[in-house]
Amino acid sequence: MHSSLRRMVTFTCAVMTAAILTPSDAAAGADRPPPRIALASTPDRALASGGDALLRITTTGQDEPVRVTVNGRTADGFERQPDGTLLGLVTDLKNGPNRVTAESRGRKATRTVTNHPATGPIFSGRQAMPFYCETTAFGLAPAKQPYCSAPTKVSYKYRSKAGTFAPLADPDQRPADLATATVGGRKVPYIVRVETGTVNRAVYETAALHDGTDPTPLRQQKNWNGRLVYSFGGGCSGGHHQGAQTGGVLNDTFLSEGYAVASSTLNVLETNCSIPVSAESAMMVKEHFVETYGPVKHTIGWGGSGGGIQQFTIADSYPGILDGIIPMVGFPDAFTGEKTVASDCTLLVRYFAGAGSSFTPKQRDAVTGLLEYGNCIGADQTLDLRTPTKRCDKAIPVTALWNATANPGGVKCTLMEAYATQFGRDPKTGFVRSTLDNVGVQYGLEALTSKQISPAQFVALNSAIGGFDDKGAPVARRSQADPRALKAAYRDNQLNSMRLGLRSTPIIDHRIYMDKVPLDVHTAQWSYITRARLRAANGTSANHVIIQSKPTLSEAQTADAYVLKSMDRWLTGIAADGSSRDKQAKVIANKPTGLSDGCYLTPDKRVNAPLTYPASGPCADEYPIGADPRLRAGEPLAESTLKCALRPLDFADYRVRFAKTERAQLRKAFPQGVCDYTRPGPGQNERPSTWIDYSRR
Repeated sequence: MHSSLRRMVTFTCAVMTAAILTPSDAAAGADRPPPRIALASTPDRALASGGDALLRITTTGQDEPVRVTVNGRTADGFERQPDGTLLGLVTDLKNGPNRVTAESRGRKATRTVTNHPATGPIFSGRQAMPFYCETTAFGLAPAKQPYCSAPTKVSYKYRSKAGTFAPLADPDQRPADLATATVGGRKVPYIVRVETGTVNRAVYETAALHDGTDPTPLRQQKNWNGRLVYSFGGGCSGGHHQGAQTGGVLNDTFLSEGYAVASSTLNVLETNCSIPVSAESAMMVKEHFVETYGPVKHTIGWGGSGGGIQQFTIADSYPGILDGIIPMVGFPDAFTGEKTVASDCTLLVRYFAGAGSSFTPKQRDAVTGLLEYGNCIGADQTLDLRTPTKRCDKAIPVTALWNATANPGGVKCTLMEAYATQFGRDPKTGFVRSTLDNVGVQYGLEALTSKQISPAQFVALNSAIGGFDDKGAPVARRSQADPRALKAAYRDNQLNSMRLGLRSTPIIDHRIYMDKVPLDVHTAQWSYITRARLRAANGTSANHVIIQSKPTLSEAQTADAYVLKSMDRWLTGIAADGSSRDKQAKVIANKPTGLSDGCYLTPDKRVNAPLTYPASGPCADEYPIGADPRLRAGEPLAESTLKCALRPLDFADYRVRFAKTERAQLRKAFPQGVCDYTRPGPGQNERPSTWIDYSRR
């Protein structure tokens, strides 16, 4: 991918060239299948970047002579691997299609590898401008727009016996307080090679234990266990800057066991909330890692909150980048969280502070569904994804920001802005078309049915709840989604259907319990919403395991180590399954013995027990599960609807009696009708697909 990599890697020429392919060779291979050509970084996709690609050639015989050509030129430097395949890094690929052939004994295979610039994009579409560089935050050279590229830097860290990472100027040194790591039962010096560079306009970082030699893609480093953890960061913002942090790569849980770790600034949703951009960046960073260190046995996703969003949506929409995922305090996608927490809570907090101030604390909880009303207040305070400039990063100059009068074409940093390519702009407003909608939503419906609020309170709430205008400001009328945005959100799987890649992806959903933490928005019902959506889409959620733990350091460390080890066992079992079962069946069949739903009662005591919604069993007392405003408004647990279908208001549907004046008020509050969740909402019949290419939009 980079010239520095090419200088670091020395190849031995182990591929036989055309001069050795004799007529007798052709005759001997006439009855055998042709070689197979795959990219080691993305086996199912023929996508490359930066002019390089690590190719794997598979033949029926381990000693067969093979000639590889790229665009008609012989490609030397392939080496036979322990599994009998040939591995080699081809360089100098041109941008666009490249014809790769592998010929053995008269049998020829051809594959087209499409190369793209290291600056991107590949499939995410037109890159947002302006784009402000932050390479200096990582100690890299200053960079310029539009690509923010900087030379790659390699540095070293060591883990001290005190449990911290410290700089190491010379990797051959052995500091007195150097700790050891354990790889395959061997104790090795805990020295880490950290590489920092730029790709796809992001700053990337990779970290792996150093074995004293420069890495090569043709031979695995002795202190690397062959696995990669890809780390994702949280938040959600509209972008326009490079980012000053990645998901983090100096993680003792991973490195101490020999895992390599990778991430980039565009895998932090607070830097850019676009899933296509995040997926593309992860693919390109992983490609670079593979071209440096060699093929990975499997890649495990890791990260919380927005990091969980990325894992769920990348695994479903871009299968193959991640093999298994471990989301923590996650949401199924950004748009479900936006409608249910970020927006509904803002409207409800505003209502309860004003016209609804007579609602008691218990009544507020009954309407929001949350165990702590403070969680809704936290969402209102921290999750404004609608106001044009509220979440803009300090790296973006104030003079560049949107202003209705002074700078109407300026930078906006909303959730929807990250999806300008997917949803398009409303020509009347200049804002990206929105999926936000609460028309017909009966806030507090379950609280009314259970008589926790009165008919009069229900009527007043739904008459005054309001919505947001195109600038994200609360207004009296309810929010109405743009039909084009709805269609695109379902078609492009931005509202995560969970019926694509997630159907056959191992998921360990680590739910760190935050429901009683003041102002925190990462409540536990989201794990059960995910499970319900998986079941609705695939008829089973057997590939989904929930592990609950408390937000203490000791319990988090214990749980992290457990879920990582369990995922590694799971993926190793799947890789070893040579049966004819389909991928989903293999995932379910190879779930490790003893891995099941469960919770930690103490750091030393984990209970295996089915976790249900509502909560029951031995974990229920320690981990009660709440709801959210849309569930309390009658939406099914899967919460897979952005805008509901409507049916006429019918007072026979209610278990309470309304006064005549209240009926008139409700008719006025719901002139188009109320939500009917028994039917698909507008646009919901769109069939999503994977690996959508936005480069032509």
